[in-house]
Amino acid sequence: MTILETKNLIKIYGSGSNEVHALDDVSIRVAEGEFVSVVGTSGSGKSTLLNMIGGLDRPTSGSVTVRGKELFTMKDEELTIFRRRNIGFVFQNYNLVPVLNVYENIALPIELDGGKPDSAFLDEIIGALGLEKKLDNMPNQLSGGQQQRVAIARALSTKPAIVLADEPTGNLDSKTSMDVLLLMQSVSRQFHQTTIMITHNEEIAQMADRIIRIEDGKVSAGR
Repeated sequence: MTILETKNLIKIYGSGSNEVHALDDVSIRVAEGEFVSVVGTSGSGKSTLLNMIGGLDRPTSGSVTVRGKELFTMKDEELTIFRRRNIGFVFQNYNLVPVLNVYENIALPIELDGGKPDSAFLDEIIGALGLEKKLDNMPNQLSGGQQQRVAIARALSTKPAIVLADEPTGNLDSKTSMDVLLLMQSVSRQFHQTTIMITHNEEIAQMADRIIRIEDGKVSAGR
């Protein structure tokens, strides 16, 4: 079952001689439960693509459909609610709230949406990521790898359609990077979670089920 589809996605910044085609007619499909890497050099358009898939930026033309809903036919408020409920984000810089402990950070997206955490599901995620003994810790008491695990747990907490990970190991050493990637891979399979990860690291990309390559705003290859 297709959970994400982009059709003829174009994003142009600037105009005239300063016009830049960040995305140039990008059409991709991702199936439910897939772990996909998007690979490209700096400036290739991979972060722009992630922003479009996540509904963080609107395309010049084209469409993005997540769970059967076309994102950019929605008004801003509707899109914000849909994004909060259906798309989880994992950033390179963790983006944890420093005044909240680990458990509060994980549950934050649910509470922002006015929901009640599914305790059994959160316990399962927390266990899978090895965070059981860290729930009362503040972010500044954690290592980089532990903070990234919390960010992954937070992204999964709402049972999203898709988790988008933007260079999730960019601030970690090589051993911690591999540990975090193996956990992401394991969690993706355990919860049948669709994950799309941006990386410039070929070794990391190879851990995905499929690789999409993007250069100069065009999808050049995939497997």
